[in-house]
Amino acid sequence: MWSRIFALFLFSAIAVAQTLAPAAPKIDNDFVQKEFGDSCSLVTQWPPIAADLNGDGVEDLLVVARCKNPLIDQDEKNYRVIDPLNSFFGYGNPAVTTGFASEDPKLRGISLLVIHGAGAEAWRSATPQAKFVIINVVLKTITVKKMKVKRRKAATAIYVEEAGGNQMTSAIFWDGKKYRYAPMGSSME
Repeated sequence: MWSRIFALFLFSAIAVAQTLAPAAPKIDNDFVQKEFGDSCSLVTQWPPIAADLNGDGVEDLLVVARCKNPLIDQDEKNYRVIDPLNSFFGYGNPAVTTGFASEDPKLRGISLLVIHGAGAEAWRSATPQAKFVIINVVLKTITVKKMKVKRRKAATAIYVEEAGGNQMTSAIFWDGKKYRYAPMGSSME
């Protein structure tokens, strides 16, 4: 009898908690366009990833999208367009490097959309800490794992297996101020 009463109590508590919990936004094309503008559309080939990308203990969101011209909505949607790859090689001005097209037409305009979460709602917050569009990423696979950045410091990095002739693996990580690119080497295949 006590187990039946306990089960009923537990069921009631779960139902109340589900009713009071805010509904998490669905990550679809409407969400991407609301946060980053009409020039970006969700690419469903790679699922969204929730992880603490900037090391502040708050969950962030990483989404792969195709952005035709991300600079247009940058000010209105309050995000920054960045190019860590070309910054690594010496010139990362997005006003110029957005014109660098991928050799593969299927991968043109592929970008990583990052939302740094704020407060208890994390990336779901109406006013996130920061938003970024990382351009010129030619990816085959993507994953998020820890990476040792300096001797003592570990950071969460976005590992990208790049599509292309040399099948390079690279990492994009937050250094405390900005996103940086680090080449990891070529595939052994």
